[in-house]
Amino acid sequence: MKSFAALALASTAFSQIIVTPGQQGGPDPNQVHINSISYAGTGCPAGSVSQILSADATTFTLLMSEFVASSGPGTKITDSRKNCQINLNLSYPQGFSYSIASVQYRGYVQIPAGVTATQEATYYISGQQQQVSSRTVFNQPTDQDYENTDQISLAAMVWSPCGAVLPGNINTQVRLTGDLTQAAQITVDSVDGTVQQIYGLQWRTCP
Repeated sequence: MKSFAALALASTAFSQIIVTPGQQGGPDPNQVHINSISYAGTGCPAGSVSQILSADATTFTLLMSEFVASSGPGTKITDSRKNCQINLNLSYPQGFSYSIASVQYRGYVQIPAGVTATQEATYYISGQQQQVSSRTVFNQPTDQDYENTDQISLAAMVWSPCGAVLPGNINTQVRLTGDLTQAAQITVDSVDGTVQQIYGLQWRTCP
């Protein structure tokens, strides 16, 4: 079950991000670059993430090896929830504003009856109060790989302010609830056990 909500708060989710400025109304793609990427959280501790930045600095991939929430024998309560806060710093021409428009997640979920697994992400721009959250819930016994693509509607998009270049922020989390004495897990990863999330950016012209 997937749900989407726009919130008027500033809080908490990038792993592969695709900057697509060539769309109608967007800036010259040669003038859009990723300056830096930073991350922190229980799901992406130091040393557990590899960064791949394209030669033209318009796309990057974060490969995460520890983004796993688990429960059952030998686990601690803190193992049942993991998060990763990611900050993306862009450079782009004046006169434009950007928003995160689409997101793709790949992962694995294994839960028995009595356990619910949730994958959630929240998107916001530094200094802005508005945020958008997406959530996918698994509440039936399952053992499978999953792939989710979220398309954020134009009305719900969180836009960077005109006249200032501010970072985009994303907090992604996975968590387990219910009978945590049972063995269960949910990850955000690719087939080979690394995290891969794809993000698209939407652009508009400032007045």
